[in-house]
Amino acid sequence: MKRVVVAFSGGVDSTLLLKVAYDSLGHDHVIAVTALSPLYPERELSEVKKLVRTLGARHRLIQSNELEIPGFSKNPPNRCYYCKKKLFAELLDLAKEESILFVVEGSTLDDDKDHRPGKMAVQELGIRSPLREAGFTKAQVRELSKTLGLPTWDKPSFACLASRFPYGEEITEEGLKMVDAAEDYLFELGFKQVRVRHYGNLARIEILKEEMARLMNGSMREEVVNHLKKIGYRYVTLDLQGFRSGSMNEVLG
Repeated sequence: MKRVVVAFSGGVDSTLLLKVAYDSLGHDHVIAVTALSPLYPERELSEVKKLVRTLGARHRLIQSNELEIPGFSKNPPNRCYYCKKKLFAELLDLAKEESILFVVEGSTLDDDKDHRPGKMAVQELGIRSPLREAGFTKAQVRELSKTLGLPTWDKPSFACLASRFPYGEEITEEGLKMVDAAEDYLFELGFKQVRVRHYGNLARIEILKEEMARLMNGSMREEVVNHLKKIGYRYVTLDLQGFRSGSMNEVLG
């Protein structure tokens, strides 16, 4: 590809992709681009900046407010299509300005197993997915990341905050801030993998099954309930199935 723009979120997949692109093509031929968005928490941005400094790659930040995309905030099942199409169109414009022919992103074979409407935008715009093309699964990405000494090799999976809202429920800036604050709090308590699913004034907490006993400890449980109520939730629930990526897609059959 010679020169590439890397859609860089700071997650496990895009970090490996940026590392390999940088090592293969060199500093002057790779630009990492990260979108500043209300859909991504501040904690992720600070990690992104630290990773880019560690890898040594050139980095650009672009402003993006998906809530302004017509139809996005209504939260239809193909919500991700609108988001990805806008983001990758902006990355293509940036690539054109830099005389770069390729924009690449970090999907793997595992992404084919779930509802991924954003994949259609990737295909329509001609975005390349080198990890998927090379046949990588998520487990292999983590294995190679560990071998290369990348700090993200065991980083928990992350999806944008819009994925915490059930389809058909409007995505609002206030709701996004509530989810972000609730998840931040649970991460600060030391829970490794967290999702707070947002149903208006009800929070459905997903954590790893092996961490449930700790949360249900009397004082911890009360502390979590009280804090989430201060954030704005009236009802606080724990999902007994535990954390599972893409649980909101279960209603799609």
